[in-house]
Formats: sequence, structure tokens, C-alpha cells
Amino acid sequence: MYTVSVKRDFIAQHFLIGGDWGKENFVHSHHFIAELRLHGEQLDRHGYLVDIVDIEAAFDLVVESYRDRTLNELPEFAGINPSIEHFSRILCLKLSERIVAPNIQALTLKLWETPEAWASYELKK
Repeated sequence: MYTVSVKRDFIAQHFLIGGDWGKENFVHSHHFIAELRLHGEQLDRHGYLVDIVDIEAAFDLVVESYRDRTLNELPEFAGINPSIEHFSRILCLKLSERIVAPNIQALTLKLWETPEAWASYELKK
């Protein structure tokens, strides 16, 4: 299976809800690093799983909608805790909508909240 990966980093804010997590219950920032991995068994006629330029363009558009924003204020986080688990799923689904290539069988979005802590979401097509 082939894998193509692209990373982006950005700063966004959030605060956790639904429990007592101390300082995490108050608005704070994270320097997020998001890595998108696209997987598939077949390459196209150019020898690509998907053109990296297309991935980068889609990733830039999606990331810009979160850069310097407070996640809790965005409609996609309404009624849910803005955890990195939820955020990784949301990013993966949004990127899946924008990146269209017949050879992609799965997408994995890995999201670091700190250099030591990450969550990921995998979407099989």
C-alpha cells in the first residue's frame, strides 16, 4: 500500500467542557501540528496516488478556517467537547470532502496538541 503525507501547523484556542480539567476548562492556545496521510494500492497514470499540490491546497484551505480561532465557537464543535480526538475526526472529514482521487482507499489525520500528545482519526473509503 502506498502512503502520501503532508503536514501543516497552526495555532488555535479551545477550552474543555463537561468535566473538571482544571486550567483546561479555560480558554488556552495550542500550537497544533496536523499530518494527513492518504493510503491506496494503485497509482494513477502519472505514478501518483494523488498530486501533492492538490493535497496542499486543500489542507491550506481547511487549516485557515481554524487558524487563530476558538474551536468552541465554531458550528462543527457545537455540543461536543473540542478534544483532539474530535478535532482530528473533523479535520479528516473536511479534507476527505476536498481531496478527490479514485486511488485513495483511506485517510488518516494525526493531530498533535503538544509535542508529546496526539490523536488520530482514520477514514476508510
